[in-house]
Amino acid sequence: MSGITVSRVINHPNKVSPSTRQAVQETIDMLGYIPNQSASSLASARSRVIGVVIPSLSNVVYTDVLRGIYDVAGTTGYKVVMVDSHYSALEEERMVRTLLSQAPEAMILTGGEQTRACERLLLKAKVPIVQMMDLLEEPLDMNVGISHYEAGRAVAERLLEAGYGQLGFIGARMDTRVKQRMAGFQAVLEERGRFWKNFVMTTDQPSSIELGGELFRKLMAQSGDVLDGVFCCNDDLALGALFESQRMGISVPSELGLCGFNDFEVSAFTNPSLSSVSVPRYEMGVMAAEMVVAALSGTEPEQTRRDLGFEVTLRQSTDHL
Repeated sequence: MSGITVSRVINHPNKVSPSTRQAVQETIDMLGYIPNQSASSLASARSRVIGVVIPSLSNVVYTDVLRGIYDVAGTTGYKVVMVDSHYSALEEERMVRTLLSQAPEAMILTGGEQTRACERLLLKAKVPIVQMMDLLEEPLDMNVGISHYEAGRAVAERLLEAGYGQLGFIGARMDTRVKQRMAGFQAVLEERGRFWKNFVMTTDQPSSIELGGELFRKLMAQSGDVLDGVFCCNDDLALGALFESQRMGISVPSELGLCGFNDFEVSAFTNPSLSSVSVPRYEMGVMAAEMVVAALSGTEPEQTRRDLGFEVTLRQSTDHL
């Protein structure tokens, strides 16, 4: 068994037959061999590392995104080094410095709210960069995401079409994406003469089902109980609002329509089932990783800015007609 074959199994397993891969792996396991990545990087002047920055390791929204990134990286011989920015631009800058000290060959970041210093660091590194989740007008390099503003508009339009007239908004952890959803939602209501400031309830607290119930109760009291439809910035809050509406004796959907965002699996199985906005999170991760891998191989991506779109999925919680 040649050294080249062993190297391929370790660094490019997709280029080796399953039988050969298994034989080499059995030998590696028997010897207890652990590849020295630092030595390999020095010898080849390549780290084979893709740095990834996400806002939260605890937010399940990013699970599918990361799965897409790992699925691509795993088949192309790249390794993912991931850090958590905790929704802080300053922490993101610090984590980017840490990642760049490990000489990654590419970087994948969430959104476009990097500090100026962080942007300078990334551009000076001269590596392929993908900013994901948001659709950006002027990305640092490449971009894949959706328009959260248009998603907010679409929810408002669909709720009005479904016969709901007085619509409110609940938001938490008010990052750029949530603010864009709220802005799009409010824009439609203002165009229709339906917007009123007391129809909005937001907080910078982290989102949760419990918080959704609390904010829903406050919103209904603040609005004078005139609302007949509520858009929550994510499904956590929408589930909390749904459960709280049941405790308050408010019938969903006949008296109140509810819509969330992100379309978690559980949302299709609540009673009533929850309307939500479906976002191709796994595909977004795949596309981000494919973009940097293509750039690293010298192949110019067909599009450096990709809008993957979204779908407003109306279920029982907005079906009162």
